[in-house]
Amino acid sequence: MNIHIVQHNIATNNPEENLKWILEELDRPESKSALLTVFPACTLCGYPLFGSVSYTDIQKRAQAVLQELIAQSEHRAFLVGMPLQLQDRGLCNAIVFVQNNAIRAIITKKYLSPDEQKYFVRGEGVQLIQFQEQRIAIGFYEDLKELSKHNIEQPDIVVCCGCNVFDYNRPYRTRYRMRKIVENLNSSLVYVNRIGGEGSYLFAGGSLALNAAGGLLTQFPYFEEWSQSVDMQLLEECEDEKPEAVDLVHKALILGIREYFEKNGQKRAVLGLSGGIDSALVCALAAEAIGPENVHGLLMPSQYSTDHSVKDAEDLANNLGVAYDIVPIKPMYDAFKQALRPVFGDRAEDVTEENLQARIRGTLVMSYANKFGALALNTTNKSEAAMGYGTLYGDSCGSLGVIADLYKTEVYELSNYINREKEIIPQHTIDKAPSAELRPNQKDTDSLPDYEVLDAILNLHIEEQMCQEEIVAEGYDEEVVKEVLRKVRINEWKRLQFAPLLKVSPMSFGLDRRVPIS
Repeated sequence: MNIHIVQHNIATNNPEENLKWILEELDRPESKSALLTVFPACTLCGYPLFGSVSYTDIQKRAQAVLQELIAQSEHRAFLVGMPLQLQDRGLCNAIVFVQNNAIRAIITKKYLSPDEQKYFVRGEGVQLIQFQEQRIAIGFYEDLKELSKHNIEQPDIVVCCGCNVFDYNRPYRTRYRMRKIVENLNSSLVYVNRIGGEGSYLFAGGSLALNAAGGLLTQFPYFEEWSQSVDMQLLEECEDEKPEAVDLVHKALILGIREYFEKNGQKRAVLGLSGGIDSALVCALAAEAIGPENVHGLLMPSQYSTDHSVKDAEDLANNLGVAYDIVPIKPMYDAFKQALRPVFGDRAEDVTEENLQARIRGTLVMSYANKFGALALNTTNKSEAAMGYGTLYGDSCGSLGVIADLYKTEVYELSNYINREKEIIPQHTIDKAPSAELRPNQKDTDSLPDYEVLDAILNLHIEEQMCQEEIVAEGYDEEVVKEVLRKVRINEWKRLQFAPLLKVSPMSFGLDRRVPIS
């Protein structure tokens, strides 16, 4: 059987816009010559819809678009995903099988995520249909576990319609799971996934087809729109390319920034350039995503900033072709201290004055964003967010947390990856000891363990969900682990006020990991 697979970006809550590219794809010669065309799950309205799917207007618009799609489909056979109100069940996340200008079957999602459970009713899961003398099992990615329960007849082909949120492990887990299904059922398989971004959520694509022997018939590129027809009876296999995780994360963040700006109708970005590696990485990613001409840097040195920090920031901006301004903050800092003197009295300077500098910088970045119609990019990394190492309403401000799901060690790894062919991020920025430069000779290690140790502990606690005793049993110092976990625990309230982040890890703050504030 010849199946046409479509990996496409999807407009959220805009079924009319999605109808255009769906019809264009169905009109392609490759699609017309195929017996079946398959689109990702949630094709008409996108995902995640959250509470917007509860409104009857979006449901009615999706239903109207489905009817128009059926009317214009020229007796074709295809699968398309959408929210569908069923009289006997309620609102379901559905895959609609259309053949010969009529709905042939409706497959409803059974295993719903916690967010989906708020809006959708539980469906029936994988459904087996007879089509072109083939038994085809059709289902959502999450429902494929049903195939291992042997409660449906042995299929000839499995079609998995996915809308899978990216993390750096997901592509490898997906490929393994698809191969196991083929191995267990001795059936050929098509997996189709969307690309694009929806706020914090990114979609990688990576659609594929396997023959019944487990041979790879096609592997779609990640983070690119792609479509291809595949003969499921072929024995000839294609080359199995496995991209590195750092390459996938790089592509994910580029796409995430670009999508965030385009889908929110924005063009310009601004960020503070400190000369440090975090802001350098964010600036490099933004310049690649939306063009260096649309990115502006603010260098905001204080009396504690070193000359090399300013030079590193200038070198970065020049390497990227990003415009920048230098706005020293000492006059503003002195004015604030003078204004607060009657309130503070003779109290010694402490973290208050450090935070004051960060808040002045945050105010300058947000003021530029207001004046020039730009979005402020946040430069906090996951290690800092975990430990509360940052100033609320200072360096925590911004419209998008670009690297907030990358540990500091991963920031270094991605920075070196960006420099793999030529120096973009100044080498001195990568090599020097990280510092907030809010007091004389300050280093991050004054307040935090070495990042190699810190990130290993954080990964065990956050991604692996290990408690203190279990982490200590892995060989880490008990007092260090205790203090790290204490800071993670007491800073949840800070993270809840953070900018939307781009999810690239399996356990992102606020999206996957949700714990009580107190």
